[in-house]
Amino acid sequence: MVRVLVVDDDRDNREIVAENISRWGYTVETAGSGEEAIRLFVANPHEVVVSDIRMGTASGLDVLKKVRATVPDAVVILMTGYAGSDTALDAYKAGAYEYVTKPFKYDELRRSIEKALEQRRLVRQVRVGRQDEARASLQALIGRSKPMLEIYRMIARAAESPSTVLLQGESGTGKSLIARAIHANSPRAGKPFLTVNCSALTETLLESELFGHKRGSFTGSTGDRIGLFEEATGGTLFLDEIGDTSPALQSKLLRAIEDGEVKPVGSNEVIRVDVRIISASNKDLKEMVSRREMRDDLYYRLNVVTIHVPPLRERNEDIPLLVDHFVTLSSERLGKRLSVHPDGVARLQAHSWPGNIRELAHVIESGVALSGRPVLTADDFQLVTMPRREGPAAETGPLVTLEEREKEYIRQVLLATKGNKQAAAEILGIDRKTLYRKCLKFGLDDGGEGDEGAGA
Repeated sequence: MVRVLVVDDDRDNREIVAENISRWGYTVETAGSGEEAIRLFVANPHEVVVSDIRMGTASGLDVLKKVRATVPDAVVILMTGYAGSDTALDAYKAGAYEYVTKPFKYDELRRSIEKALEQRRLVRQVRVGRQDEARASLQALIGRSKPMLEIYRMIARAAESPSTVLLQGESGTGKSLIARAIHANSPRAGKPFLTVNCSALTETLLESELFGHKRGSFTGSTGDRIGLFEEATGGTLFLDEIGDTSPALQSKLLRAIEDGEVKPVGSNEVIRVDVRIISASNKDLKEMVSRREMRDDLYYRLNVVTIHVPPLRERNEDIPLLVDHFVTLSSERLGKRLSVHPDGVARLQAHSWPGNIRELAHVIESGVALSGRPVLTADDFQLVTMPRREGPAAETGPLVTLEEREKEYIRQVLLATKGNKQAAAEILGIDRKTLYRKCLKFGLDDGGEGDEGAGA
């Protein structure tokens, strides 16, 4: 039941207002002074306070300020027989929902109360939704290992700060989940969280995606477009694989981040933006700076807060938790009820997981989809293994060039996914078109984009 406190030092007016409000189904309590109203409200807060402004020692504005300090979203409606713009302005500045002049129509007062309570309900609903989003964003990060506990600590610190954040780690380690968790637990929660994969677009398209463009600014631009910087204003923009941007685009990114201004492609108009930047890369950006593949000024602007995301092989103890999580998700999606035998978990823990969590998720989904038994065993998991050499190199893997290792791993993933390039690209943590280009480069197939493989 909604409780309303009516405050007025005029007894007759106080009783008339209280009587009308009680007819609308509310529980009404009255106070004959501002001091009494404050005492009653602090002892047992009301959802709505309807108070006269001009009273004795404690005015209606004093009541308003105390109510707002005690319960910030309580509804306060002030009444006065002496309307004045200064008083009204003071009332609204102090947080009054409505300011009414006596004599007023009771139907209008009733509508004001109902509208204010509905607005209060919606605001609380949004607030709870944001809290749920923040909790859900952290629950999506699974692990109790020491490296993960450090990640949680860094997320909490980064969320409190408005600074740029750089996430460094291998593909498939969950950098996008960490970026979302930082946003969802920050003051910008509830505002846009937008993502762009910088490796998935050509330089021209990426510039248009980020800053927008004007009609006719390049081939195919048939209309104006708002860029992600402008669209994400008030929120967060996640720049994934930032290391794949060109030096020219890096220069424009630096200006946008430092100045808070963007200029759409083909336009001379400067647009002000307010965006928090979180970026990520699976490359060593510091090493790229030393090779002059990345601007040092952009690098230092991006890594005000740096979070190193560990590969799955460095938090092996989290694998059983991740296995349970992915088995549950895949089972629910496929309408099955499955569990994993200890020998299956042991095999998964023994694997090096070059594709990290993304690879683990795919392996488990494949096992759940293909299994006809209620319990998954080691034989149900198809793992991609890298070739090993005899001798000392066997401890750390083959001593080959990075390009050779990349080629072999892509080949193994394609074999494991039976040529399904979409699934392979997801495991590798790259865009499908990037995979096609790499296949052509390494001569793994004809690179045709129409060849999706079985089950795509």
